Amino acid sequence: MADIFLCDESKDFFFDDDLDDSSSGPVDFDQQSIDDDEAFASMVERESCYFPREDYLFRFRFGDLNFAARTDAFDWIFKAHSYYSFGPLSFCLAVNYLDRFLSTRELPSGKAWAVQLLAVACLSIAAKLEETSVPQSVEFQVEDPKFVFEAKTIKRMELMVLDTLNWKMNAVTPCSFIDYSLKKLCDYHNDNFYLSSSSNVVNRSMQLISSIIRGIDFLEFKPSEIAAAVAISVTAEIQSLDIDKACSCFIHLDKGRVKRCVDMIKENTMNNRNENVNDEANTPSPFESAPQSQ
Repeated sequence: MADIFLCDESKDFFFDDDLDDSSSGPVDFDQQSIDDDEAFASMVERESCYFPREDYLFRFRFGDLNFAARTDAFDWIFKAHSYYSFGPLSFCLAVNYLDRFLSTRELPSGKAWAVQLLAVACLSIAAKLEETSVPQSVEFQVEDPKFVFEAKTIKRMELMVLDTLNWKMNAVTPCSFIDYSLKKLCDYHNDNFYLSSSSNVVNRSMQLISSIIRGIDFLEFKPSEIAAAVAISVTAEIQSLDIDKACSCFIHLDKGRVKRCVDMIKENTMNNRNENVNDEANTPSPFESAPQSQ
């Protein structure tokens, strides 16, 4: 039987005493659409407000942060998100909240319940902001979880996440840029927006995004760079493409960084296919199956 964890048992160890049920703040949640280069440039300028701490990736690579804990939290978000068939934006938002939280606060060492509780809170907040039909917080604990939390415990964790992130929840993620990036390449190819209108192309783009943000290697790139690289990679899968010229389409981004991200996506995809040629067909996904980055 799953364990029941009560918030009072961790109050002095994990939760802040100044976080109570009356805590509130101005939550920004309206997602801005990108219609032209000017709007894109504005979004690129704003995306830095939603980055994890600058040393986040460094601390993972040198063992100061628990990579396994992040992976466990990500996989739990992935599973619960798939269970409810939520949209891609809520998935990317939840992962953004997870990374920003972990870059700022340290989870209790050796406490597996804390990882699951944080994942529940991140997805619950993201779903409330983005989804039209949202289950009760306790219903996010799907498929026989190891721990089962009471609603008041989840709510307290949600408040802790909101407070830690300064109530800045309208995060800019790769999903924020993907439509614009695909349309930009459509203009480049003059193909009547086939790329951006095709559900297969959009789904494949979301597959790539969901797979590469699982690992830590792509944390070095900005969401706008990831979206551009994903759009280029997906386009290159279905038609010939001059990668260098395609990278140059995104005039507000560093061409070299976009190209390096494209190369990493290609290498990551090839490595996963070599490890298991059936991985893509057998891996569940919020958008469809996708190879996972290491």
